Amino acid sequence: MPHSLDSDVLDLALSQPFDVLVVGGGAAGLYAALCLPEHFRVGLITKDTLSLSASDWAQGGIAAAIAPEDSPILHIEDTLKAGAGLCDPAAVKLLVEQAPRCIQSLVEMGVGFDRHGGELALTLEAAHSRRRVLHAADTTGRAVITTLTAQVLSRKNIQVFSQAFAVDLWLTADHCKGVSLGYQGKVIWLQAGAVVLATGGGGQVFAQTTNPALSTGDGVAMAWRAGAQLRDLEFVQFHPTALTKAGAPRFLISEAVRGEGAHLVDEQGQRFAFDYHPDGELAPRDVVSRAIFSHLQKTATDLATAHVWLDLRPIPTETIWHRFPNIIQVCQQWGVDVFHEPIPVAPAAHYWMGGITTDLMSRTLIPGLYAVGETASTGVHGANRLASNSLLECLVLGAQLAHLELQPTSELESGRAGEQESGEVSLAYTPDTAEVAQVEMLRQEIPKLVWQSAGICREQRSLEEAIAQVETWQQKFAALSFTQTLVDLQVDHFLQLDVPNPDLLLRTWGETRNLLDTAYLILKSAAFRTESRGGHYRIDYPHTEPDWQVHTLVCHQTWQTSTASPQPYKL
Repeated sequence: MPHSLDSDVLDLALSQPFDVLVVGGGAAGLYAALCLPEHFRVGLITKDTLSLSASDWAQGGIAAAIAPEDSPILHIEDTLKAGAGLCDPAAVKLLVEQAPRCIQSLVEMGVGFDRHGGELALTLEAAHSRRRVLHAADTTGRAVITTLTAQVLSRKNIQVFSQAFAVDLWLTADHCKGVSLGYQGKVIWLQAGAVVLATGGGGQVFAQTTNPALSTGDGVAMAWRAGAQLRDLEFVQFHPTALTKAGAPRFLISEAVRGEGAHLVDEQGQRFAFDYHPDGELAPRDVVSRAIFSHLQKTATDLATAHVWLDLRPIPTETIWHRFPNIIQVCQQWGVDVFHEPIPVAPAAHYWMGGITTDLMSRTLIPGLYAVGETASTGVHGANRLASNSLLECLVLGAQLAHLELQPTSELESGRAGEQESGEVSLAYTPDTAEVAQVEMLRQEIPKLVWQSAGICREQRSLEEAIAQVETWQQKFAALSFTQTLVDLQVDHFLQLDVPNPDLLLRTWGETRNLLDTAYLILKSAAFRTESRGGHYRIDYPHTEPDWQVHTLVCHQTWQTSTASPQPYKL
């Protein structure tokens, strides 16, 4: 797998506009790139290598109503129920009806889903009324990503920029025409007829998260700075069962474990979740997460290290071996034998329902800008995502880009050609070490603040205090000469960073900037919605209010509500 482009290929990439740039190498970005018309020249930008994404970490599977006893209507009903009144029925209908076709596409590409007697095996997950989740053992995301990556690398029309960082969107007259990109020690400009943001979620804005390190809210932050409309950013799903061991990452213990019969118990071995909801462990994720949080508040002395237990022993041993080999392996690595003892677990930030507002063709409100996957708000998830609908959404909405139409090439090239005539200017810059230290400090402090103030349970005072702190940090960050140099870079200028490991430094700076913006957006949205609904729970407003069955819309510095689905610009 190529990690870099030779100089001749890079020069060609800079001199000729791409038809489409896709930012993100998870399931959404890969599938979108594959679904774009094959005569398009496509650039695929990934922060790491192609195998590192939140999709690669997905364990549970992909939901699709394909069993004889199931139906699309039941899948729609389950999705709408989980979404707590904020799903867009048209988006949910599209998702569910296109699911079988997308599953068939993956099977034809070679994804090795588990089978039972020759038929695709289906499992039950929380809040689903039927067994409808397809899986590849407990590494479904990895199976999908591996297959899609191989397909992308075999396509001659797709050029991959690995270990590259998209800094900002490039706008001209309110049209998105490319990105500024940190790549091979430089900040350069890439032009395209359209840009597709598929950067995943923002879990790293929370101190406790199941997301990989690259999930820093990049797409949402970039789109917000460019003036795109965002929606429902307060709704964050906290997965109830992440491995909680000193020194271990917050490894997600899949919903499918409880679907197969695992019990959630406290120190006394009691299945306490039934005290909070009649469905116990199989209640929606937000309910189970709050049940654990509330129970630990009553019983634990130190909430920072507190946990409950997930007991797999009620599941037949052969089922555990067959379905959950990766969970067995990771738990063994951290000293837990799932066949003889329960797993210590606690909630962690897992999935962001909100994102960049899009229509059913994946278009945003900015012409030429599209968004797919977790970075988008399609209307599918509403206030709370139904388990295993997210990988499906990546596929269904990514497939919509097969219909993407570009504006005439002459219009695209005119802007860049005029700039080329004046000559490109290469600049060198050496960041101040004290400023670098400030950036690294912020990168560590932001997640702690957001977890404490906008985690599972929220209230106005702590939200307002956190907003004030983030605003102070944003002002200090903007005043750094490093920030001003990067933000003010002109389109006809390239910037060479004169430091050891410049790509890492640029990524640290860019992710910190995006985390600051992501923190601000989540905190402000959480303070704006004075009720509890789905993945947003307010201690001071604990009830769901009919008057708040509306979307939170954000554009620039304006927060407002809307009951109607906005109509994005039509190309």
